[in-house]
Amino acid sequence: MSQWKQIQQLEIRLLEHVDYLYDDNFPMDIRQGLASWIESQDWDTVANDESLAAVQFTNLLSQMERVRSQEQNFLLRHNMKIIQQQLQIKYTANPTVMARVISTCLREERRILSSACMQEQGPLEKSLENSVAFERQTNLDNRVGIIRGSVQLMDQAVKYIEDMQDDFDFRYKTLQSRESSDRNSETMKQEVTRLQEMLNRLDFKRKEILSKMDIVVKEIDDLMTSQLNPELQDWKRRQQVAAIGGPLLTSLDQLQSWFSLTAQSLFQVKRQLDKLGELVGKVTYESDPIPLQKPQMEERVKYLIYHLIKSSFVVEKQPCMPTHPQKPLIIKTGVQFTTKVRLLVKLPEVDYQLKVKTTFDKDLPPGRVSRQFFILTNNTKVMDIEDYSNGCLSVDFRHLQLKEKKYINGTKGSEGLLSVTEELHSLSFEASFTVQGLTIDLETCSLPLVVISNVSQLPGGWASVMWYNLLTDEPRNLAFFGNPPRASWSQLSEVLSWQFSTFAGRGLNKEQLTMLGEKLLGQHVSCSDYHVSWSKFSKNIPGKPFSFWMWLDSILELIKKHLLPVWNENYIMGFVSKETERSLLKDREPGTFLLRFSESHLGGITFTWVENSNGEVKFNSVEPYTKNRLSALPFADIIRDYKVISDGVVPENPLKFLYPDIPKDDAFGRLYNSQPSKVHPYISSTLIPISELRSNTSTTLPSCRSPEPPMTPGEFNMLNEHLCFDIETMSSPYSE
Repeated sequence: MSQWKQIQQLEIRLLEHVDYLYDDNFPMDIRQGLASWIESQDWDTVANDESLAAVQFTNLLSQMERVRSQEQNFLLRHNMKIIQQQLQIKYTANPTVMARVISTCLREERRILSSACMQEQGPLEKSLENSVAFERQTNLDNRVGIIRGSVQLMDQAVKYIEDMQDDFDFRYKTLQSRESSDRNSETMKQEVTRLQEMLNRLDFKRKEILSKMDIVVKEIDDLMTSQLNPELQDWKRRQQVAAIGGPLLTSLDQLQSWFSLTAQSLFQVKRQLDKLGELVGKVTYESDPIPLQKPQMEERVKYLIYHLIKSSFVVEKQPCMPTHPQKPLIIKTGVQFTTKVRLLVKLPEVDYQLKVKTTFDKDLPPGRVSRQFFILTNNTKVMDIEDYSNGCLSVDFRHLQLKEKKYINGTKGSEGLLSVTEELHSLSFEASFTVQGLTIDLETCSLPLVVISNVSQLPGGWASVMWYNLLTDEPRNLAFFGNPPRASWSQLSEVLSWQFSTFAGRGLNKEQLTMLGEKLLGQHVSCSDYHVSWSKFSKNIPGKPFSFWMWLDSILELIKKHLLPVWNENYIMGFVSKETERSLLKDREPGTFLLRFSESHLGGITFTWVENSNGEVKFNSVEPYTKNRLSALPFADIIRDYKVISDGVVPENPLKFLYPDIPKDDAFGRLYNSQPSKVHPYISSTLIPISELRSNTSTTLPSCRSPEPPMTPGEFNMLNEHLCFDIETMSSPYSE
């Protein structure tokens, strides 16, 4: 079943997550119409190759044209044409951006499917769901709408006051122009009385509109304080969690709508106050409420506009190297990285081009870090209105690059106790502009960054990024690793499962997380609130030259590059200990085997099988296969072709059943890459993995010595001649 069909069968709660993925950057119509073709492409590779991305973008447009020409419904055909034109405008100059968008959507779909298979949600995911609760959003929608309606009604009220005042002004001036002899007439007295009534009515209406304005301004103030700002903070927290593999609930469309509508209301109130000021210039009187109340209210409105716009300046896309799109917030010197900032408020007018300047480690206290950097490339760009952003301004920095500062006499900054990957840095963004006479200084910053100079530091850097964004929502605590807090196992295990969802397509189930926890914590894993220290997670394991995270990260790399099909079929038990492994296998049929990751090697996978010799249960484990060996032969083919030579016995594949009792070929058959040739005398060009199992009379359980590298056809020939029998016709001691 295709990934998209699986998505459509999810429950409503998870489908809402899917809905967040698709907007004008990549409409769901395209995902639906081109589902099979989209899923058959390698978007991760395309995203890192500009020429390949250009070709693939052309292919995408061709596929859309094909689907559109076959569509019978006129409206759907029209919509597809509009989408096609929008994508051409958006991505023709930058097709790699399109590839990254599609890659991200597909990866997040896999994560959502993986979470659907989990027995229960983790604490972080639950909290994120609460932060995007439908009821809260509906409430905020309604409140913003009510405020907009009230402001529109005030517009009508101000216009009514203006008309009333014009009428009063006309009558008053007419009365003044009359002859003095007429002023004591009865008609004149009636007119004066009428004017007094009109003035009283005007005074009442002025007081009424100011009272309504005061209520609306207080309502907007409360809206910003109690709902808009918390929603913005929730979005920033969701962005943090998404950066480390969590749910991608980071669409800005809804926030942008709330911010823009609120800003429109404030700008409209400001114009209404300006209008009232004009009216006072024409007609005023003793105890006129406008001169008394307008200045204070105007200052309040300006204050709210200033802080609303200032808070709406956000980092939409955190700094990230295009070569590692799934590991943002890590920057390598000399390698280009991208980032994007946005202003969530649609401005009515800007007096000049809004330039955004980036600064690295702005206002960093001396001695905080041992290394200092500067931006090598152009660090200033002008904000632009994006077609799909509803008139809001944004700027995309695509070619930023860091360089380490040279130090006089070779002296660097203070050498602290922190490692390179524990030093945190930040990228700041500044802009200034004037709108409706109000000068606003904008400033925001990225989440803390880790700067590396060698790709070997990438795993350590990612450990720091995960730990920071898991445990704090502070936007710029650069001293975090001076005294890093502990993480509860329930928090950490959820994030570790996300790493497997992101990089390997399938998260960890409850049993795998329990086994993983036992390796890290021992028996404490049964307590979900047990806390893990940073050093236990990231520093070398006693007696081993690597840390727990380095070990786990090497497994992720191995799965991603060499074991993905086997992993996604759920055939790798993974993190089972040797003791548990033997307990599981001891009562199974001879030839039953299971797959687990090596505890002693970085990025190694091994298999252990059980056999019964003269009533004695024996276990054999092959030396772990690492990336070097798996680059030569797919793992499924290794399992199919694996042979053991024992005391001169005919080479035999001892692997019969994948634990618990799945016939080997039933499990791995469709994953085999090639089938051995059966046409004699030709030898198949299949590499054959082989181990030699020597007899062992001790009471300890025997294990395979290091298996030889996969056997070439020439070596196979030599072995065939040396053993003096026809390998093709030999019988197996395991044959039934």
